[in-house]
Amino acid sequence: MNRRDFIKASAALTLGFMSPLTLSAVAPRDPRLVVLILRGGMDGLAAIPPIGDPAYRSVRSTLALATPGDAGGAIDLNGFFGLHPAFECVADMYGKGEALAIQAIAPPYMKRSHFDAQDVLETGLTNPRGNSSGWLYRALHGVDDTRSFDQIAYALGTSVPRILRGEQPVGSWAPDKLPDPDSDTFERLMALYDEDVVLGPKLQTAINTDAMMGNSTKHMRANNLATATKAAAKFLIKPDGPRVAVVESSGWDTHSNQGAASGKLARKFKALDNTLGSFKEQMGSTWKDTCVVVVTEFGRTVAVNGTGGSDHGVGGAAMLLGGGVKGGQVIADWPGLSPDQLYKGRDLKPTLDMRSLLAGVLIDHMGVDRHFVDEVVFPDHRKKLSGLIKLVS
Repeated sequence: MNRRDFIKASAALTLGFMSPLTLSAVAPRDPRLVVLILRGGMDGLAAIPPIGDPAYRSVRSTLALATPGDAGGAIDLNGFFGLHPAFECVADMYGKGEALAIQAIAPPYMKRSHFDAQDVLETGLTNPRGNSSGWLYRALHGVDDTRSFDQIAYALGTSVPRILRGEQPVGSWAPDKLPDPDSDTFERLMALYDEDVVLGPKLQTAINTDAMMGNSTKHMRANNLATATKAAAKFLIKPDGPRVAVVESSGWDTHSNQGAASGKLARKFKALDNTLGSFKEQMGSTWKDTCVVVVTEFGRTVAVNGTGGSDHGVGGAAMLLGGGVKGGQVIADWPGLSPDQLYKGRDLKPTLDMRSLLAGVLIDHMGVDRHFVDEVVFPDHRKKLSGLIKLVS
């Protein structure tokens, strides 16, 4: 049975239900989709600061950016929201209508565990099971492409992330040099050795030392992301190459020495910005058909913590970039930063479900049928954001 017959016959796809489907019309372009996952919980208030919120500077304290136009100030986007000054390439794309920002967004998860939040983000399910497939894997069944999954989609990294896992294998590529262990890896090790009276304390000491040393003893591992995105571009620009790619970046768990206009997080932002700018150039003419979705599992606390960083939060931010994006806009139903407006008095309250953003991209950019997205890709969510993609008649 080929994929088209399969889609028409059922929508089970490991979710345990059946539903007849109608294929989408031909996608409006020859689209490329890249999902970039920032693991660790990127500080969305640092990336896309709400400079117009009257409570912004008081609640963010030393993490707040200066006013646009001042030294180290945010890049003004629309008078209320800005960009971190490290995002020069992203700001240029925004001005050209090739990038948009989304604020106060999160997966349907309101707690603060990296592992659980990433599972929800990658499966697209409110309560994922151990064998639940990834939402992007399920979406491949609705893409108008008759090739096998390992030809349509690639994972660029040391393993295939859950977002692309399912019954059929996808393509994969890994750099020759393995990345250094990052904070996300350390946290997983801590969960494993938490009750070990010998290894547990030693590992915790190593983690604390690593966090406090910041960038002084090692680079920011930016080359791993740049290498992966460069490889992704080489695959995606080929006429017979994949149309979907997933790239991961770790180390966004900024519990200490985060900084504002400069510092640890600013260096991460600059490395990400350089990577995105280079990726646009590497995509060449294919950029016009490309959408890059930048997401993270959750945001950070609004207030600075005792070690100059931020802790696990809830509401965060996302970005869309590409020639296929209807850029130059910030999408937000802003909840406010006053103490009485925060979630549980500490976090940005999410007002947008991440799945609405992803559904909008799948339907309007990749040409996936709306009914298929509702029934198969995000079976417990029925909303989509419109106006994200430049539709082609």
